[in-house]
Amino acid sequence: MTTASYKNYSALEAAELRVREAGEWLKLEDGLIETIVAPRRIIEVAIPFRRDDGSRDQLTGWRVHHNTTRGPAKGGIRYHHEVNREEVIALAMGMSLKTAIANLPLGGAKGGVCFNPKDYSIGEIERITRRYVSEISSFLGPDKDVPAPDVGTNSQIMAWIMDQYSTGVGHATPGVVTGKPIELGGSLGRESATGRGVVEAAALMLGKMGASLQGKKIAIQGYGQVGSWAARLAAARGALIVGLSDVGGTIHSAAGLDLVAIDKAFREGARSVCDTGVGDVVARGVAGSTAVFALDCDIVMPCALGDAVGEEEANNMKAKLVVEGANGPLTPTADLIMAEKGIIVIPDVYANAGGVTCSYLEQCQNFAHLTWDEDEVNARVIDLMRAAFERFYAFAQESKLPNRLAASVLGVKTIADAHRMRGLHP
Repeated sequence: MTTASYKNYSALEAAELRVREAGEWLKLEDGLIETIVAPRRIIEVAIPFRRDDGSRDQLTGWRVHHNTTRGPAKGGIRYHHEVNREEVIALAMGMSLKTAIANLPLGGAKGGVCFNPKDYSIGEIERITRRYVSEISSFLGPDKDVPAPDVGTNSQIMAWIMDQYSTGVGHATPGVVTGKPIELGGSLGRESATGRGVVEAAALMLGKMGASLQGKKIAIQGYGQVGSWAARLAAARGALIVGLSDVGGTIHSAAGLDLVAIDKAFREGARSVCDTGVGDVVARGVAGSTAVFALDCDIVMPCALGDAVGEEEANNMKAKLVVEGANGPLTPTADLIMAEKGIIVIPDVYANAGGVTCSYLEQCQNFAHLTWDEDEVNARVIDLMRAAFERFYAFAQESKLPNRLAASVLGVKTIADAHRMRGLHP
């Protein structure tokens, strides 16, 4: 397909396109690809709640079960002012592929509530969360659907979800959610897991190229939980973090940014990497956050939101390796430009699977009523990521497909095989 044929695709259209391309390559029998593309169920709920001043307000929320053929639905809950129905479906579809590629006995789901949590108090966010859970609780459960944190949510919100669900069923049910506080059955290592997986993905691909992270210059968009851990863990393996960006803009240092100083500045109240006094400010504002993609570096890690890398960003990129820490950060147009420029892309459905892998391990601990230490959890995450990489890389080399399509084909084939074995009812 030409670059022009890919322009102006929404997140959902892009996700469906990639799954259909995989189905075409696999030559799936009539109707099966439609079964895989279509979400199993889409739940849209009204969320009425009280503001702190006593007034009534209302939000809209969604929970999408995309595919549950291989196991319970699994996926995060996102609180963001741009969340919408189509985005949640697209993210759920990505989770189905992700769990399949990682060979986890899970399906794919996603949830979201459309609001900006920065504009609401802690008490209001708790009331929103509890009402949202009460509206979707009949679809939740350790064997049905297990949420996790995503953009705008955290372990405290997962604790409220667990409590609201547990109150409804009459007993504590830690396994209904992952990413919980350790005190409530959460797993050690969960906070760093996604960033750890991103760094491991980069290291594994570099290893196939006869190189390592030592001395590599890395630029990262997003300094939240994923991006900050990716930066620290990559630096610990000898990489130089030369660029960082967030909603406040982009900073750069050819000699490597001082992450200890950046983290200290955030603890002392800095709101953006541009306010930390570290490195040179390249650009400011939300629009300025994409300047990180044009920096002189070896590796780019988009760890913020989807569709961050479009035509302009792809054309300006100097890195030779892109590792997707966020969900859907490259548009289809950017994918084609990367291919034309010879830039290697490690797609999100593999690269950021460290989070769901650790969530799966948290579920295992909850089911077995036991706790593993952090080193054991981290080692298990890495082992599963490495096994998935070897399957993915070997298939890409054998099929000579681009990495994105190779990963999609592997995921779709895994799901299609499960559908065939279970059969249709009635």
